[in-house]
Amino acid sequence: MPTVTPTQLPQSVAQAFWRFAIPSIVAMLVSGLYQIIDGFFVGRYVGSEGLAGINMAIPLLGLIMGFGLLIGMGGGSVLSQYRGEKNLYATQATLVTALFLVVGIGLFASLVFITFGKSGLHLQGATGHTLMLSWQYVEIMSYGALISIGASAMPMLVRNDDSPNMATLFIVVGALMNIVLDYVFLGMLGMGLKGAAVATLIAQLATCVLCLRYFISSKAKTILSFNQFDSSIAKRMMQLGASNLVMFIYMSFIIALHNRLFMDYGDTTQLAAFAIVGYLASCYYFFAEGLVSGLQPPVSYYLGAKQYQRIIQTVKLAFSVTVGSGIAVVIVLNCFPEFFASFFTHANEPLIEATKVGIRLHLMALFLDGFLFMASIYFVAVGKGGQALFVSVGNMVVQLPFLFILPRLWGIEGVWLSVPLSNIVFTAIVLPMLLINLNGLRNKQPLSAEAALLSKCQQ
Repeated sequence: MPTVTPTQLPQSVAQAFWRFAIPSIVAMLVSGLYQIIDGFFVGRYVGSEGLAGINMAIPLLGLIMGFGLLIGMGGGSVLSQYRGEKNLYATQATLVTALFLVVGIGLFASLVFITFGKSGLHLQGATGHTLMLSWQYVEIMSYGALISIGASAMPMLVRNDDSPNMATLFIVVGALMNIVLDYVFLGMLGMGLKGAAVATLIAQLATCVLCLRYFISSKAKTILSFNQFDSSIAKRMMQLGASNLVMFIYMSFIIALHNRLFMDYGDTTQLAAFAIVGYLASCYYFFAEGLVSGLQPPVSYYLGAKQYQRIIQTVKLAFSVTVGSGIAVVIVLNCFPEFFASFFTHANEPLIEATKVGIRLHLMALFLDGFLFMASIYFVAVGKGGQALFVSVGNMVVQLPFLFILPRLWGIEGVWLSVPLSNIVFTAIVLPMLLINLNGLRNKQPLSAEAALLSKCQQ
């Protein structure tokens, strides 16, 4: 069977982790700018109703991104494992299979969202002008679902092809285009949410084209070949990536339910405040997702190479940085809430006050979201798709009772508190799972040469 010798990971566990984590963090933060930039320009040029409208669209867009991560994270994990095993044929087959899935799932997603997208907005309580604004955004993004899925998945494949810097560059190019086009379409031409959607799709298309060009260039370790679609590899990719899709289904559902609850117990001002709090939280979410995504390539490689101790060391490093940075973000946001809220609105005092309440209550356990991201990605990286899926599904299941009970007891404050309180409960379940798995790896650690010699002498 043909083999490929991958670029060797650095000797230091920290070097290997940061080599992938830093570009991944940059890539995720820049990728997250798509949403934050849209929110900034919509808040400035459309107003609070525009913020409410775009927040109604986020659950549907989250599903599209989830399909992209299903392919990108699952395919990237399989690609890294085959590279660790030095299996050339399987790496090429994985790449081709992933691209087939991008096209197939992208076309299917477009059909579904064009058909049922407006119904999804109605279920969230969207009516009147808010519904009209939201559908302007969702309709265009639905037609471009294939592009959005490709822009989420393909940079991850480039990254796992041992080219994290190239993957980051491609995403940065798209994000910079999005900033310029948002200003042109919203600020200069006054196209509203329709302009924001067009700007996003053009920028994402640029990222897709750059990724494709990479895989047919001499810089690629895995050259795009004419291998056929491999159903067994596709099944493996979807098993490993399923937790990411479910996590985004969960996030979309939770945001949609929040939207409905804020409309039921409040008004568009409360919903606009939730949008702003979501944008602020996204800064940490994308940092944390990028950080823990950087955990996946080296851990999958170490798994293929049977270097279990390095897996444990990598997870400890990722945990300390993810949780520590989350605590720091919570402190900073609570110290300067008005400053951060003012980025998205012009001196709208009711909106700023509602946003300050949301920062204090909704984001108090923000760092636990980072931990849960890390646990899910870790289980994907070590091939434990079932455990990864449990983390994603369980997180949704645990939150539902809080979302249905607390608003009835405490009104708007109950809506804000539902997620942080449920995260505390679910972390108490996931943390022991993670520790048990790591202890299992510690027990599988191969004997060193000296220990093996001593064991033979004792026999």
